[in-house]
Amino acid sequence: MSGNSKYTGWGLALGAALGAAFGVAAGNIGVWLAVGVAVGMALGYAARGGKDVSCPQCEVLHKIHEQKQEVKS
Repeated sequence: MSGNSKYTGWGLALGAALGAAFGVAAGNIGVWLAVGVAVGMALGYAARGGKDVSCPQCEVLHKIHEQKQEVKS
């Protein structure tokens, strides 16, 4: 779980910094800070990668859930 938070935190910090820099340059800090944070969160989420099942119990639960979703479809 700490790896997921690390990427989200780095994305948030980088996005806020870049958003603030662009905001100062453009003269509208509020808008650019919000855009930077949104982009940073998206990049942080994307950097986490796909599903990572780390324990056997969780893997079993995920398989059961996927099978139930297939039956509903």
